[in-house]
Amino acid sequence: MNGETACEGQLQIMADIIVTTREGNTITLAAQPGLSVMEIIRDGGIDELLALCGGCCSCATCHVHVGPDFAAALPPASADELDLLDSSDHKTAASRLSCQIAFTAALDGLKVTIAPED
Repeated sequence: MNGETACEGQLQIMADIIVTTREGNTITLAAQPGLSVMEIIRDGGIDELLALCGGCCSCATCHVHVGPDFAAALPPASADELDLLDSSDHKTAASRLSCQIAFTAALDGLKVTIAPED
């Protein structure tokens, strides 16, 4: 998983996230630290994650369920994120808005499942 690439003289750490789609397909995406999980999924060509607000934490269309191995590694959800998640019929203890998860190298191997549409 965790690889290193040289980019214009700088060392860049690359990692992976593993996304399960609504249909149950599992896709591994290269993930660049510094992007949000939503950006990585969207840029990876998975179009079922709508992300209508573009990452502004105002629509909940980037709702994912985080794998249990990583739930404790994430910072807690903000009050705004929790309010938006409360509007979902598919909210679970593992629910997060992918736009609010900043990807870091420590999250290499992160597993998320795209939540069903409301």
